[in-house]
Amino acid sequence: MTGTDVRNEADDSGPSGYAAARLRLLGEEARSGPPRRAALAKLTDDWLAGLFTAGARDLRGVSLVAVGGYGRGELSPRSDLDLLLLHDGNAPDAVAALADRLWYPVWDLGLALDHSVRTPAEARRTAGEDLKAHLGLLDARHLAGDLGLTAALRTTVLADWRNQAPKRLPELRDLCAERAERQGELQYLLEPDLKEARGGLRDATALRAVAASWLADAPREGLADARRRLLDARDALHLVTGRATDRLALQEQDQVAAGLGLLDADTLLRQVYEAARVISYAGDVTWREVGRVLRSRSVRPRLRAMLGGGRPVAERSPLAEGVVEQEGEAVLARSARPDRDPVLPLRAAAAAAQAGLPLSLHAVRRLAAVARPLPTPWPAEAREQLVTLLGSGRPTVDVWEALEAEGLISRLLPDWERVRCRPQRNAVHIWTVDRHLIETAVRASELTRRVGRPDLLLVSALLHDIGKGWPGDHSVAGEIIARDVAARIGFDPADATVLATLVRHHLLLVETATRRDLEDPATVRAVADAVGTQSTLELLHALTEADALATGPAAWSSWRGSLVADLVRRVGAVLAGDGPDEPEPAAPTAEQERLAIEAFRTGSPVLALRAQPEPAGEEEAPGAPEPLGVELVIAVPDQPAVLPAVAGVLAVHRLTVRTAELRTLRLPDDVDDGALLLLNWRVAAEYGSLPQAARLRADLVRALDGSLDIAGRLAERDAAYPRRRGWVAPPPRVTVAPAASHHATVIEVRTQDAPGLLFRIGMALEKAGVRVRSMHVSTLGANAVDAFYVTTGTGAPLPDGDAASLARVLEETLRA
Repeated sequence: MTGTDVRNEADDSGPSGYAAARLRLLGEEARSGPPRRAALAKLTDDWLAGLFTAGARDLRGVSLVAVGGYGRGELSPRSDLDLLLLHDGNAPDAVAALADRLWYPVWDLGLALDHSVRTPAEARRTAGEDLKAHLGLLDARHLAGDLGLTAALRTTVLADWRNQAPKRLPELRDLCAERAERQGELQYLLEPDLKEARGGLRDATALRAVAASWLADAPREGLADARRRLLDARDALHLVTGRATDRLALQEQDQVAAGLGLLDADTLLRQVYEAARVISYAGDVTWREVGRVLRSRSVRPRLRAMLGGGRPVAERSPLAEGVVEQEGEAVLARSARPDRDPVLPLRAAAAAAQAGLPLSLHAVRRLAAVARPLPTPWPAEAREQLVTLLGSGRPTVDVWEALEAEGLISRLLPDWERVRCRPQRNAVHIWTVDRHLIETAVRASELTRRVGRPDLLLVSALLHDIGKGWPGDHSVAGEIIARDVAARIGFDPADATVLATLVRHHLLLVETATRRDLEDPATVRAVADAVGTQSTLELLHALTEADALATGPAAWSSWRGSLVADLVRRVGAVLAGDGPDEPEPAAPTAEQERLAIEAFRTGSPVLALRAQPEPAGEEEAPGAPEPLGVELVIAVPDQPAVLPAVAGVLAVHRLTVRTAELRTLRLPDDVDDGALLLLNWRVAAEYGSLPQAARLRADLVRALDGSLDIAGRLAERDAAYPRRRGWVAPPPRVTVAPAASHHATVIEVRTQDAPGLLFRIGMALEKAGVRVRSMHVSTLGANAVDAFYVTTGTGAPLPDGDAASLARVLEETLRA
């Protein structure tokens, strides 16, 4: 029977004919999805139009209007019929009788009905008072009767919506946010509500309403398909349950999947999650644009009055090379060349997350369209930017989702595709696999002060469950993948081994602590053998806590934490040996010795800035980690305040310090028995090009003689830029390393990297009256991990009390 035959049967047979035709249509396996919804809507249109025509007879000034989902022509098997009987108010008794002729047949068939009888003025007034009513009328569609009456109402309602958009859109945004808070996020729920949860059909309808306001529009790519997938799932759910339900319960997921021709319930959920993610991201972008437009409208009249007319130019402030802030978003600078800068996607993402800003839709799409792929292995800057992004706390989530929406994450990390939107059928887990991995990185970012290698902690957090996309034990599969990913993104073999070990054993501590006898030496020894080193144990402890906290509230407790801490203490005792002494300095290179001799003879600083690293085999062994930035070598006669002077000059010139070493260098016997300080730095420009070596040297001379006010210059620069809220980093941690050196006291500083950080530390050490014998500074992503070997003025280690006091002073300085 054709669709025309079905409609004719409904027309000829009245309500019972409609019911039979409806059942036949819903039973047609060959017709599903949008064609079936449209056919069901048309069948219902014809039936209701027949009822209207039979009941209206000579009545004028009346029309029947479909609103809401039915107005859009989208009828699922158990959808409500949303109907408005519109009339001009001239024959209220006749209109009431007509309403009875319409509503009772619908009720007799057991169909859900949402109905109203109103004049255009009443409908307009109701829309003005009730946001949901206004939304329904935006989709009004004429079914029967006076077409002019319906058309006039549509025109009036749309005009009101556009005129009232500055007031109504914030109301709609609040309504969506309240619903999301109540129903949760569709893309993560094991039993999601396809309509009400965030990213569901209600949000898709809200985006249509925003577009109708002409104030802003949602990103259209993929949105219609995402909405169709959710509607298809709801259709199948209605047919499986026989009820008007939108909640995809666990016990019905296999049947719904079968009804859609999908492999299993996991495939169904993954498809639903992907659709919800598209709608959620579109909502984020759209509401951000609405806020921007409304702010612009409220500010522009004042600016025009102040500036004498014309459109104000949006302020742009730099965030990183090729990235600026504009109107509350991170956007690409006008000079950015993503086609020539393969690191730019990660640099832009890291800069946005660090500043707590969203990455603009235009920027992400441009990067996805033209950015060159990264080479294998990645350059060091790309690895550092990934670590910075992962270590940026809560803002990482939104930035990561923006990259993922345009396919950039799977392009950077191909193994990500197997865990993307993958459900976890475990009541303990509250996230999909991919979101759990990002949540673990967010939790790990709060624990970076506890470990010496925050970069390895953050990357292991990202990869610890990466094996869940493969068959078998996910820890075993993940170990192989983690080793491969580590090599691809540029970690050296030793670090890749640590990452593989962390992924392989990420459940070891919690499972052992809660299921084994910790008093048994064999238990502790087995964990020690698996972990291998104290530093890996430290990382595994932090990863265990971050993983559990990111799983859900049932996965971690003070009891579990105390058991794991006890196990870590016992394993650490097994692994403990004598603390490492201060490393023996490598012999100076010929260039370093030449610079030292020249500095001694001139009595002033001498420096060399090398834009390219030495080839492997000269200063760096083959296979060593790729250096980040350019090398700056400075030789200067030993004198007070060298460290803050050098660090301050670099900060003034916007040079970021990636690694730094300071050591005392004894001159050859045939020169003199004096000493010089040799500083070896790896630096990178925050943005722009590197300064000339001659200019750096001139400013360093001024800094050492006190004629350059570094503190004042840095304060002026900070005041020139508005403070961004961004992410609140974990507080700094300054400790005294026990028994780390026989010749000096070792002060370890772990804190958030920031412009002028080494200058502040150097000034604090200088004020404390201690001498820096040597230092070892490294910046891992956005984390600074520094060790300072300090002595008294006579060259002896600090007394214990003085060392502890110095650590407290440094920590207070960095907190300020």
